[in-house]
Amino acid sequence: MISIKKETTKQNLWIMWFANFFIAGSITMVLPFLSLYIETLGNFSDKYVQNWSGITFGVTFVAAFIFSPIWGKLGDRYGRKHILIISACGLGLSVFLMGFVTSVWQLFTLRLFMGVFTGFISISQALISTQTPKHMAGRVLGTLQTGTVTGTLMGPLLGGVMADALGYATSFKWLSVILFITAILVFIGIHEYTLPAESHEKTAYSSKEVLFHIVKNPMLFMVMLVSMFIQIAHFSIQPILSLYVAELHGPVNVALFSGIAFSAAGLGNLLMTKKWGDIGDKFGYIKVLIALLFMAALFYFPGAFVTNIWQLVILRFLLGAAIGGIIPVRIAYIRQEAPVAMQGEVLGYNTSIRFFGNIIGPVMGGALAGYFGFASVFFVTSILLLMCSIALLGARLRQSKSACDHSMVKH
Repeated sequence: MISIKKETTKQNLWIMWFANFFIAGSITMVLPFLSLYIETLGNFSDKYVQNWSGITFGVTFVAAFIFSPIWGKLGDRYGRKHILIISACGLGLSVFLMGFVTSVWQLFTLRLFMGVFTGFISISQALISTQTPKHMAGRVLGTLQTGTVTGTLMGPLLGGVMADALGYATSFKWLSVILFITAILVFIGIHEYTLPAESHEKTAYSSKEVLFHIVKNPMLFMVMLVSMFIQIAHFSIQPILSLYVAELHGPVNVALFSGIAFSAAGLGNLLMTKKWGDIGDKFGYIKVLIALLFMAALFYFPGAFVTNIWQLVILRFLLGAAIGGIIPVRIAYIRQEAPVAMQGEVLGYNTSIRFFGNIIGPVMGGALAGYFGFASVFFVTSILLLMCSIALLGARLRQSKSACDHSMVKH
């Protein structure tokens, strides 16, 4: 029986790896041509296109921020496999209809609708997390994360090629096919079960109980709060990276070199994410998370002083290697601290907080660059990550002191 469950878990892990690859790839495929698609919907000024590109891109995160905990709770209650299928079909329908829009408002509405279903990856993490023993959660979730990273890396490249070959509208229709195939893959291949709950754990929790569990566990609450600041830091550079590359390298092949700068972080992420999960399993998730935050701060800061594109690419690679471990280590810690019956909802709240960071980050980065120059974005982001590292270290020390005091009182 144990052997059968191990084989089922391994099968589920690899199916979800490919599913996350397809989902992440499909979502990011539209990024290279979203603004270009808006240009085809009317005779608009450059400013109008730029503004609506940002709005239509960001509205997806706003909807995801609201709905992620709801999907997580439904997954805990009714089964995560069902929610994964609904999510993939909802994404597929949204993207398919985008191929038929005739106005920016229609595209905006569909991007909003798409955000309602953008919980697939966090629910897949909850599914695999609840089937994974705590002592190896970092390694397993790190492996799962490589599927998302690979899809995110390859998506924009494939999307650009597809748009050039097929046109924008047709590309949306073909992307929807990939998303519907993902739903079929989950339906056929995933066999859902959860590890038995510990004897003192309940089998169901209300939202009030879940929120109370998070708030009364200061370290868990801090880890989730740090999630938001990591996303703010990571996304603050996104809207101005291409402009910064153009300033460093000049206008020649700026799209190519911007792509290299973007992809360097993804490559570092891909190479190290599983390794950091292993290290977290061995040495403790909070210790590794503190170290990764400090490293990310260290690699962000020199970005303000680079004098050529290759210096920036190297720093982006190192940054990606550090940030790559943060997601699996953070989720493994949640797996450790949250009872099985509430993990989907807790991860939903964590995803919601991350999406809030996705909204704030680009706005903050753009404003800083506009008022104080590109260097200010690197300075502020580095300081933000360093403060997160220090705050988490302080919380860990307080937790250790509290545990020590409790032990002394007990004896």
